[in-house]
Amino acid sequence: MDNKPEAPREKNPVAETFERIWSQALLAVNTAEEEASRAVQKVAAVAGWSQDEVKRQAQAFSDRLAGHRKDLEHNVEDRVRAALLLMKLPRREELQAFGSRLDRLAERIQELEHRK
Repeated sequence: MDNKPEAPREKNPVAETFERIWSQALLAVNTAEEEASRAVQKVAAVAGWSQDEVKRQAQAFSDRLAGHRKDLEHNVEDRVRAALLLMKLPRREELQAFGSRLDRLAERIQELEHRK
């Protein structure tokens, strides 16, 4: 086999799409959390809450948002996993096994060529 360095492989377009969508979803969630924090501060000012009540309400709201965020993450991961299964893409282990088999075949071909 030749010792040429491999050209960098391009990312799978499906993986790039999922990464982009996931980044956008995280940005949206972070923005929503910031907006929620500002809303709690405004409500606190209007309602005349004490500093302790503001902290308690903000913590409760933050906990609910964190729970929703975890649910969103799990749902996205489950949907991605299901979509990939439907696409019948080979698993990493299968690709590695194919790569090993190709390497062995390439070595065998080289051996046969040297015998000529």
